[in-house]
Amino acid sequence: MKKRFITSSLILLTALMTTVSNAYSATPAELYDNVWMLVHKKYYDPSDNSQDWARWRYKYENKLKTKEDAYVAIETMLASLNDPYTRFLDPKEFSEENQSIKGSLKGIGTQIGLRDGQLVIIAPLEDSPAEKAGLLADDYILEINGESTKGINIDVAADKIRGEKGTTVTLLIQRKGVPNKIYSIVRDEIEIKSVSTKPPFETKVPDNIQYIRLSSFISKNAAGEIESILNRSNDAKGYIIDLRSNPGGLLTNAIYISDMLLRGGVIVSTVDRDSYKSTTRARLQQITDKPIVVLINKGSASASEILSGALKDNHRATIVGEQSFGKGLVQEINKLPDDAGLNITIQRYLTPSGTDIHKKGITPDVVVELSKENAEAKDDVQLKKAIEILEEITCQGEKNGLFAEAKAQNNQ
Repeated sequence: MKKRFITSSLILLTALMTTVSNAYSATPAELYDNVWMLVHKKYYDPSDNSQDWARWRYKYENKLKTKEDAYVAIETMLASLNDPYTRFLDPKEFSEENQSIKGSLKGIGTQIGLRDGQLVIIAPLEDSPAEKAGLLADDYILEINGESTKGINIDVAADKIRGEKGTTVTLLIQRKGVPNKIYSIVRDEIEIKSVSTKPPFETKVPDNIQYIRLSSFISKNAAGEIESILNRSNDAKGYIIDLRSNPGGLLTNAIYISDMLLRGGVIVSTVDRDSYKSTTRARLQQITDKPIVVLINKGSASASEILSGALKDNHRATIVGEQSFGKGLVQEINKLPDDAGLNITIQRYLTPSGTDIHKKGITPDVVVELSKENAEAKDDVQLKKAIEILEEITCQGEKNGLFAEAKAQNNQ
């Protein structure tokens, strides 16, 4: 595939760009100033949350004696941006983030975010302890190990939830329509499985339809796995791409996969702090032109929304399911001195039609809700609807083909 020079990574998995700086030792004051300068130059909001960013530069002058002092000062400074996705990572957290990109995680395997100041589960990873315990997208985490999450930030929450394999974390979960419940979950080493062709609930998919489940864009191998499936399923009449509860990951994966499925057209546009708009377009060499149905739900976020938005706005796929999460910001990963890191929001992205979906999400072409009763009965009404739509499209295509063939014969 043709290389593109737009990269990214996760949010506690979301769309992030990666950049590498030389590792070197720095004093606490130098580390703090390094972060201040990066935000000053790159943060997507030129008003820095309507504040005078300069006031922070020398706020702690001659007061930072240790690295821990610098960490606290940096987190305090970043909190003023009121942006949960612009985050400082100490060396341990930065190492864990890099490990997740490489394809492994330690913990319970759930993606978390903040919604209106509350800690919320974006989606559990497939086959993770979180999924097996019954955690769902849109669950609110009220307590971690008996401690309230009120006012907590993502970094602190993630650190409390992570832990060594075999240890247990307890979460008090608030879910709409049911009483609050405590979940005790045993942490594990989690291999990130990005792509599967096995339908959920053992739902029967016709042999002439290729089902592809993409649970995460994190793994660098995800796009290659999708390409392999497309290449070996040439006899399929159509494809179902399941992005439900996919919280995002590498932006490059979303771009590469969109490029495989589109024949030209805009994939995504990004806008930075200077209002500079950069547009990424698909090449003309698509792998398949067969019809596609994409499944999304409220746990589909970030890179999932880039892919589904690209296919929807280019009229390349029918989107089925529920409104997606609404994560329309791009973060850049910066390596700091002493192996610390900074994830900084540097852009907002727009779908091909110019739509800003942040806090709004992608609206399906066909809305189908999967109720608790459906899930308990293992009745995947969303997938069944996708199959129905795809069969109608392929059947109509065959009729049109037969009609065109008959017309040509009659004209001979």
